[in-house]
Amino acid sequence: MRRTFWVLALGGLLLGGTAWSQECSLSIEGNDQIQFSKKELRVSKSCKEVTVTLKHVGQLAANVMGHNWVLSATADYQAIAAAGQAAGPPNYIPAGDARVLAHTNVVGGGQETSVKFDISKLTPGGDYTYFCTFPGHFVLMNGKLIIE
Repeated sequence: MRRTFWVLALGGLLLGGTAWSQECSLSIEGNDQIQFSKKELRVSKSCKEVTVTLKHVGQLAANVMGHNWVLSATADYQAIAAAGQAAGPPNYIPAGDARVLAHTNVVGGGQETSVKFDISKLTPGGDYTYFCTFPGHFVLMNGKLIIE
């Protein structure tokens, strides 16, 4: 009886018990080489809210090599990056810009930040891009958020 419990428990973990509890939480890293660790993040459409955690694994300070995580429709991301540069420090986010679907603050080496946002208004299969709005970073630091 005890062995059956452990087999079922382990099977649950292997077949998605752990993934199920984490599917609405995503993590990504940024480094001192102006790179995100992932070019794609996937989330289930069954999630109402998603938490994205950005960890800066580099060593440079936020004012030198800061990173944030910003989400928008792909058609808007370059314009938002330009508006973010114009907005300036500390977070390079244009105030009140409805095109910004979610964003974190800018962090430097050794720091992390998170954002929790509602994805129920986003379209599964829609075209969404995440990027960093620190000046010039959006060119290299971008990827796709896929809602499936």
